[in-house]
Amino acid sequence: MSTNKNIIDYAYKQAPILIANDTISDQLFKEYGVNRGLRDVNGKGVLTGLTNISKIVSFNEENGERIPCDGQLWYRGYNVEQLVKESADTPFGFEKTAYLLLFGEKPDDEELSEFVQALVKTRTLPRNFTRDVIMKAPGKDIMNSMTRSILTLASYDKTTMSTDLYDNVCQCLKLIATFPMLAVYGYHAYNHYDNYGSMYIHRPNPKYSTAENILMMLRPDEKFTEVEAKVLDVALMLHAEHGGGNNSTFTTRVVTSSGSDTYATMAAAMSSLKGPRHGGANIKVMDMMDDIRKNVSDWSDEDEIRNYLTKILDGDAFDGKGLIYGMGHAVYSKSDPRERVFKDYVLKLTEEKSAQHDLLLYENIEKIAPEVIAKGRHIYKGVSPNVDFYSGFVYTMLGIPRELYTPLFGIARIAGWSAHRLEELIGAGKIIRPAYMSVMKERE
Repeated sequence: MSTNKNIIDYAYKQAPILIANDTISDQLFKEYGVNRGLRDVNGKGVLTGLTNISKIVSFNEENGERIPCDGQLWYRGYNVEQLVKESADTPFGFEKTAYLLLFGEKPDDEELSEFVQALVKTRTLPRNFTRDVIMKAPGKDIMNSMTRSILTLASYDKTTMSTDLYDNVCQCLKLIATFPMLAVYGYHAYNHYDNYGSMYIHRPNPKYSTAENILMMLRPDEKFTEVEAKVLDVALMLHAEHGGGNNSTFTTRVVTSSGSDTYATMAAAMSSLKGPRHGGANIKVMDMMDDIRKNVSDWSDEDEIRNYLTKILDGDAFDGKGLIYGMGHAVYSKSDPRERVFKDYVLKLTEEKSAQHDLLLYENIEKIAPEVIAKGRHIYKGVSPNVDFYSGFVYTMLGIPRELYTPLFGIARIAGWSAHRLEELIGAGKIIRPAYMSVMKERE
């Protein structure tokens, strides 16, 4: 559907008026002590709530001073690095993580089996849903496609508006189970209608894990290796939760606090996640890496890489925004624990795929970029690669199209969103309503 030219012309004409009236200077924020983005000058978030679901550690307090440390991420009292190690021999690491996040305890073998079977039984879509909803209006933005599907699923649920905890747990499990189908089927529809590719719809295999089903449903031959499935499983574990303050999880809690239903809440969280400053960051990393490959001839030449990264930081290369994507994090300082854990699995997959030459470029950038950023910017905390730096590289080796990078994030994070929704419902007290100070001038 094209936009009427008259409307475009009108919007273009009004834009300068909007900019003039809606621009608020940094000086006013300082004057009133208001932190942009609810973060102070050191990047620390303004405290807006309490949670028992996860914890992020990026600094140690010593004599009243915040000292940067290697990052830590905890799920329900357990360090995520240890959780990944404990799940090394099972394909169901993500399922174990989802159970832990939802119910607050690690599942034993019987509890895990029951949980997996509960997901299997609800991993189905309403009759003709794929044809009538997912395939009806396909598009490149799979996040939008999924969001539309989530809201439509509400029409098939008689308990959509129920405030009963049991009903909301069922709805969360339904979405955790079906998110992979909404994403992969949405991509196949887009690839068929927009890219004129072949379309195949594989039903989930009840014996497979979430990660295995994603690879199976995505590929024409339904085949994958054990290493491929495990690397994707770990990626889902590491993306499943990241505290209550990240944009999409905070959105989940805000919408839940208003009394809205599960489907509308998760659709809102998806809309938040798709932004390039949040879940869409790994796509920016891959676009940047494509640009670096074109402009750096010798991937082992550290000086050549350093010079080009400096150009990117100065806004003279790539997208002109002066950002080296995949470096630094709003919370972590010295290191992102998710990146540290993921790196070991990246190496395993790189070896299986014989992609050592690509890995060389990534590792050199990982080494050089923090130096370039520290030199070119006034740094308040350490700079290190975040989990997005390698995730796109892994997805490329797995043959996952870029249109599915952010949806994969959503497939993982629905577990954390669900945990936060349930915690908000159980502790339901007040609608979340922060204040904005008006700097409007009264006029006659």
